[in-house]
Amino acid sequence: MLIAESSSSESVGPDKGAVRQMQAWFVLVAVLALHVADEALTGFLDFYNPLVLSIRSRISWFPMPTFSFRFWLAGLVALVVLLAALGPAVRRGMTGTRLASWILSAIMFLNGLGHLSGSFYFRRWLPGATTAPLLLFASVLLARRTWERRNQDFNLWCDTQA
Repeated sequence: MLIAESSSSESVGPDKGAVRQMQAWFVLVAVLALHVADEALTGFLDFYNPLVLSIRSRISWFPMPTFSFRFWLAGLVALVVLLAALGPAVRRGMTGTRLASWILSAIMFLNGLGHLSGSFYFRRWLPGATTAPLLLFASVLLARRTWERRNQDFNLWCDTQA
């Protein structure tokens, strides 16, 4: 069995990196589900929709949409279900899942940062800010696990070329 050295200097079997990336993916998906519940229960759209309309009144081309609660919640629930269903594909390393991990990590990191910086800017705790630190943690975790797996896969590839 091939053993590769991870960036943290611990020995990891060829499949362990895949499992760890998938676990990090599921952690971020679970945190996203909590975040959606946080936003839904604390009136996110009551803050978001008027903000978008206010910005649009000054900047006509502003691309952000407004949402009804039912459409917004249904879309986010569908997203969470889809992301959860992709977990096994992430473990198998299917084409595009590494890129999807990077993109999801970046979007969720910016989402968490946006809730916290918005709370600072508006000088009040915004809807979704309670779970924002969890989004930051989980997105960094997924990015780290994706990076570790990339390094592990590269080392395994190098070993097969030797």
